[in-house]
Amino acid sequence: MEQLEAVFRRLKERASADPAFLSALLETETDRNPLSAFCRLSTGAGLPLYEMDVIEAGEEAYAAMKRSTNGGGENSPLLEYQDDYYAMFLAELKAMKG
Repeated sequence: MEQLEAVFRRLKERASADPAFLSALLETETDRNPLSAFCRLSTGAGLPLYEMDVIEAGEEAYAAMKRSTNGGGENSPLLEYQDDYYAMFLAELKAMKG
């Protein structure tokens, strides 16, 4: 998980320094397979990223959040996008873009 967070941190740093790269990352959202396009772009930029790693990280983060509330016994429905690392990252990039 730390390695994945490091890749996302470096992607954000590069996106903040390079508006064209930021736009390219955001444009992955319109691809037929957005996460695949995002991972290809990241890997092509020298920051290897794999779909299953992103999916698993989202699920792990959400599970940790659920365990931290009410002693982990909460059975509430999934919150929209809370387990989607890619969607949450794109939201951060959109905020950067303004």
